Amino acid sequence: MKRVGNLYLSIADPDNLRRAFLKAARGKRQRREVREYTANLDANLMELHRQLLAHEVVVGDYRFFIVRDPKVRQICAASFRERVLHHAIMNICEPVLEGYAIDDSFACRQGKGLHTALKRAQQFTRCNSWYLKLDIRKYFDSIPHDRLLALLARRFKDRDLLELFARILAAYETEPGRGLPIGNLLSQHFANFYLGALDHWLKEQRQVKGYLRYMDDFVLFAADRETLRTELAAIETFIRDHLGLELKENIQLNRVAHGLPFLGFRLYPHTVRLAPRSRERFARRLVEYETFFAAGSWNEAELACHVGPLVEFTRVASAASFRRQVLTNRRKGAVLQGAPTA
Repeated sequence: MKRVGNLYLSIADPDNLRRAFLKAARGKRQRREVREYTANLDANLMELHRQLLAHEVVVGDYRFFIVRDPKVRQICAASFRERVLHHAIMNICEPVLEGYAIDDSFACRQGKGLHTALKRAQQFTRCNSWYLKLDIRKYFDSIPHDRLLALLARRFKDRDLLELFARILAAYETEPGRGLPIGNLLSQHFANFYLGALDHWLKEQRQVKGYLRYMDDFVLFAADRETLRTELAAIETFIRDHLGLELKENIQLNRVAHGLPFLGFRLYPHTVRLAPRSRERFARRLVEYETFFAAGSWNEAELACHVGPLVEFTRVASAASFRRQVLTNRRKGAVLQGAPTA
């Protein structure tokens, strides 16, 4: 693939920065940080434009907090000013990263996503007898900056842009030279791009036909177990030697008839079930949302904006009776009146 150049000035272009602001502010206009930025919008965007042209843009302004869902994760929330920068970069660079992605990579891509990944995985279960499910040990924390930059340099030839990438990466480390901050737009796209090397190696050199990936969760399918055992040994070597990563120990090699646990669901050739952990999360989130609404932190529209996607997440599974039971129980407090159940 030919490298792409002359992108840096497009990122710094005032019209692109304004589009980036609109994306970063979407759904967040009432937050104090966004209101303050918006109050002097033209001046703030022109200052970001100036900093980019002068190579003085400040990066690494993060706020850290912990979430448990159910894993304990440290989230790094960038300042709003820096989120505008991230959107400005991706407005211009996303088409280049998209051009490198294989069809069966589903995270951080328009027209793809979780439900599309589940449908594709189920298609594979219908024409294969075995699956091998893998993921990467501490993926975001383990990504080597130098190897990621080397791969980015094979797609982008704009030196100013590569230097900006390097500065953004250097602003966060879990250990020297490693790690991406969880919770940032650029981190998601960089992480998805990094495993593109694995995608192309499996599809083009190993000639694996049954394969898909959602971020660092990936599955191979085959007619027999021995084929997948052979691929497992090759994958362990490739990700260690070429990507500087390790597989998690929870390697799952099983028959598709026993069900494939994937992205919060359990997939069978003709049925999709909600995983027990997803059921627990669904019920727990409803309680949390009810609490926010009852405390006056959210209005009815904000409550609906959160409950709707939560319900939609479960629709791909045969879980209507479960949703109906949980939502009916929560409606006793009259908070979730009107929430869909089917």
